[in-house]
Amino acid sequence: MSQLHPVVAEVTARIAARSRASRAAYLARIDAAHGDGPHRARLSCGNLAHGFAACGEHDKAALRSGRAANLGIVTAYNDMLSAHQPYEHYPELIRRVAREAGVTAQVAGGVPAMCDGVTQGQPGMELSLFSREVIAMATAIALSHDMFDGALMLGICDKIVPGLLIGALSFGHLPTVFVPAGPMPSGISNDAKTAVRQRYAEGKATRDELLEAEAASYHAPGTCTFYGTANSNQMLMEIMGLHLPGSSFVNPNTALRDALTEAAVHRLAAISAPGEHHTPLGHMVDERTIVNGVIGLHATGGSTNHLLHLVAMAHAAGIALTLEDFDALSGVVPLMARVYPNGSADVNHFHQAGGMPFLIGSLIDAGLLHGDAHTVWGRGLDAYRKMPALDAAGKLVWNEVRESSSLDVLRPASEPFRADGGLRVLRGNLGRAVIKVSSVPGDRLVIEAPAVVFHDQDDVKEAFDRGELDRDFIAVVRFQGPKAIGMPELHKLTPTLGLLQARGHRVALVTDGRMSGASGKVPAAIHVTPEAIDAGPLGKLRDGDIIRLDVIAGTLEAKVDAADWAAREQAHADLSAHHAGMGRELFATLRNAVGSADAGATIFTKHDRHHAADA
Repeated sequence: MSQLHPVVAEVTARIAARSRASRAAYLARIDAAHGDGPHRARLSCGNLAHGFAACGEHDKAALRSGRAANLGIVTAYNDMLSAHQPYEHYPELIRRVAREAGVTAQVAGGVPAMCDGVTQGQPGMELSLFSREVIAMATAIALSHDMFDGALMLGICDKIVPGLLIGALSFGHLPTVFVPAGPMPSGISNDAKTAVRQRYAEGKATRDELLEAEAASYHAPGTCTFYGTANSNQMLMEIMGLHLPGSSFVNPNTALRDALTEAAVHRLAAISAPGEHHTPLGHMVDERTIVNGVIGLHATGGSTNHLLHLVAMAHAAGIALTLEDFDALSGVVPLMARVYPNGSADVNHFHQAGGMPFLIGSLIDAGLLHGDAHTVWGRGLDAYRKMPALDAAGKLVWNEVRESSSLDVLRPASEPFRADGGLRVLRGNLGRAVIKVSSVPGDRLVIEAPAVVFHDQDDVKEAFDRGELDRDFIAVVRFQGPKAIGMPELHKLTPTLGLLQARGHRVALVTDGRMSGASGKVPAAIHVTPEAIDAGPLGKLRDGDIIRLDVIAGTLEAKVDAADWAAREQAHADLSAHHAGMGRELFATLRNAVGSADAGATIFTKHDRHHAADA
């Protein structure tokens, strides 16, 4: 194993030092929850009888008197999400395999799973980020019965995996394995789909033509094949050692997919108390694991949503991760993959080129990954250099991946697409923001143009349709943050701004909202904090103010006279239309409790009143 890069070592040490007290308190809490023998032994007879009442006779007998582990299944199954539809039959398979392994398994509970693809640009998107918190709490409810000695997490998409992991880390005394279902087969090419979308934005394609293109892209069970948040989740779970090696991007409803699910059950049985290799989740996920996740995000050009999720997931394990840690690591981690929207390939092409095993092996060889981190497969990431396959007898085997079969899609760390991860933190008198530039053209890294200020993403398209935006400008879309309206993604802006950039205009976006992993070539300073509704500087901007967005210098500035700027009053927006309807009225408590975007936009950083008083 190569010597660890000094910046990776330094950032990890800095995180560990910053987190020393919170991490120690977390570990003490989960260690106190771990007892000797099966957890259900602590239940009263009435409690236990309720817990096995509906089981078959074999499982009932094992749960009643045996000491074998009982595995809890937390599932995000629903058949509206293409990515989650394959989970329908997983519990039946898992229970059968658990019996073969000498343990039992039960569905502990279900968690909600919303599709950002369905709610994109719709009112329901304003619940999307908060669904992560709901999923975390639902995971805790599922595991709170204390019937389980290990947990299998069935989830894939955007807020679901982070929510499951946050919830599972509250039960960090339990070994936990995440079980993927894989991406759908490739459909229409991403370039062809993008072309139809742009033609539609120009009024040159009909709705029927657009729908036909979209349906040819999203066409089967499995995860969408572009590299957005869902597939970034899968990458993270593998590079953080929470998946089985090489399992993230195997297609659903295949013999190999089922074999990997079966292997996940056997592995959890082995690492669950009282298994042979007890591996509590909370001890496994440490500072090295979190840093490896950040490195994987940079190396693959993954979703900017994980600037929120990784911070929140780390916090759940008592680890304090900051945007400056992302920025420092981005400077030394090269971009090794080109997957749409950062290229024309999809995740199936990435997997076929060598996928996660090649990526992980190359990063280890370059000293850019903690190869000694703990995983559900054991200590160290060497096993994650290997790709799973079925041999001639149908047995699951793993073969080492030594090279990429397509350098247009996946390259070694020594010959990357670019020398850095393409992520920067911007600072200035407009606050603090992040920008992903892995697919932004080199001549667009500095944009200086007048502001055009909006309070609703739909207003941008209306201004475009009126012919008001055919020029250089920076769109400021404010009052989109978590406290304001739940921080929806703003992808409805992408076709419009992309079209204007293609016409030769110098355009950019500045917002306290989100864009995620499907953002592309237009410079977008996102997650601006403090957000406008929280007296953030975006609230002082006026139409025509000159803004300079400078990725090279790492600045985001309004070029306004300092005295004028200080004297300006804060703008206000009537957001009442965003606070009711489509269930949004039920989420007022979360909007009022949520923290800032740079702290993960989570409600879980708040303390109970009596804990705050003790602090």
